[in-house]
Amino acid sequence: MAAETEGAKNEVAKNTVCLWYDTEAEAAARFYVATFPDSTMGAVHRAPADYPSGKAGDVLTVAFTVAGIPCIGLNGGPVFRHSEAFSFQIATDDQAETDRLWNAIVDNGGQASACGWCKDRWGIAWQITPRVLTAALAAGGAEAKRAFTAMMTMGKIDVAAIEAARRG
Repeated sequence: MAAETEGAKNEVAKNTVCLWYDTEAEAAARFYVATFPDSTMGAVHRAPADYPSGKAGDVLTVAFTVAGIPCIGLNGGPVFRHSEAFSFQIATDDQAETDRLWNAIVDNGGQASACGWCKDRWGIAWQITPRVLTAALAAGGAEAKRAFTAMMTMGKIDVAAIEAARRG
């Protein structure tokens, strides 16, 4: 039974997001798992030999799931940097959840941005998006325009302000 469990733990999903970190893939994965629901840690693999940005025995890859999305964190060194061209969009149900997630990212060395966007301390971009905003934009017409105009003035999304904009 232990062999089956270990095999399942090391199994890689058919499609996995690979996120490049300098040296802190494990720390990032542990933060995501502690912060986002439906997140789990997987296997941590160490380099079997020296490589351009590390030594034998250093953490090379970390498997984890963040908000249901399977990921691999790769400690590849300082060659590549993250940008907003890739982001995780997390749908939230209310202001309390929006605040908790946004504040966890920003208060842990991250950076606030505009319209619900922020970056974690490793440079990964996140969109913390209340469902009320998504619904308002999907409604179209004047309601969507009012919600969009309100959103454009915000950093972290204010659910009550979006609801007020929807109503006009």
